[in-house]
Amino acid sequence: MKKLIWTSPALRPIIFILILALLVFYIFQVNALTKETYLIQSCEEKLSQLSGENETLEVNFSKVNSLANIENYLQNQNFEKVSQVKYIHILESSVAANR
Repeated sequence: MKKLIWTSPALRPIIFILILALLVFYIFQVNALTKETYLIQSCEEKLSQLSGENETLEVNFSKVNSLANIENYLQNQNFEKVSQVKYIHILESSVAANR
């Protein structure tokens, strides 16, 4: 019967160190995966929150820039509606005439 490599006394410390190194590597990988999953979940929650705030701001922006609000603002600034438009006629001989 052949001896297994695992039973060789010279290889036992090497195999034990290899198994221990693989176990430590596995623990670090699981830890990194858990951290990345938490960060993704946190970013998704932040994105959802910002999307909600963006919708609220868009609605508020629409309300603020409505035509009724602009008319009220203009009335508060003592502007008046134009009743008649008068144009300035430029003579042909003047320097500023369009040629």
